[in-house]
Amino acid sequence: MLTPVIAVFFLVVLLCVFYRHQRLMKDRAHLMREAVRNRDFTFRLPTRGLFFGELALQKALNETSMDIRRMMAQNEVEAWQKLTRVLTHEIMNATTPISSISQAYLANPKIKGSVYEEGIRAIHDTSTSLAMFVDSYRKLTKFQKPELTDVNVLEFVSSVKSLYPDLTWHVNIPPTLTLSADKSLMHQVFVNLVTNAIEAGAGTMDIRWNGALCVSNDGQPIPADVRREIFIPFFTTKSTGSGIGLSLSRQILLRQGISLSLAEIPVSGYHVTFLLEW
Repeated sequence: MLTPVIAVFFLVVLLCVFYRHQRLMKDRAHLMREAVRNRDFTFRLPTRGLFFGELALQKALNETSMDIRRMMAQNEVEAWQKLTRVLTHEIMNATTPISSISQAYLANPKIKGSVYEEGIRAIHDTSTSLAMFVDSYRKLTKFQKPELTDVNVLEFVSSVKSLYPDLTWHVNIPPTLTLSADKSLMHQVFVNLVTNAIEAGAGTMDIRWNGALCVSNDGQPIPADVRREIFIPFFTTKSTGSGIGLSLSRQILLRQGISLSLAEIPVSGYHVTFLLEW
């Protein structure tokens, strides 16, 4: 038989544990609410210390956040694809006749050597360059259909690593981790990520599995006011950049059921981390 004192003691302890647990749940609810308000769907709250019902609910919320992030990325990609198709169609319709007409004038003997030749040639060269520029961006809406195969992630990353011997690499991926993907398209994505890192001054790449594939580098950090813009087609902070690498990479991965996002908090020791989740 428990004495009244011992019974009261256990009751107080139980109430303290219950109160502490409820405070924990309240803090979780606050964190998730703030994440949603700030349109940050990268949150994944830990599941330790939860009862089985709460554990199932937290896992569902974590998975839902990833689903929302994928849907938002997919909607964004589709919107930019539609806009790009319209713009390329209209620009090509406008530049093609200008290029053809100016070419015809340049072939006219009366124009050759005249004061008009230089101006007409400038019009022709400009319209031709613009047409080539627009045509190069059609890849944003048209690229090969993925041919999915089982890809060993560690072997794949090792093959990419061998292309950049001047970089320092840290790779921590389970040897049995596999991914259903198009290997050649995945190669294009990783080349884009590594190239961007090198252009940002990176000397070290880190690729690890942490429930998602984390691709990190020690290049210059991405400014806060730029973070939400980096996946917009044609957006670039580089004087020689095209601004389609990351946008194209996201499109390629989404068509394979893989999401690409920029981590809010980089892996410790690095300035930038991209997440590949499937």
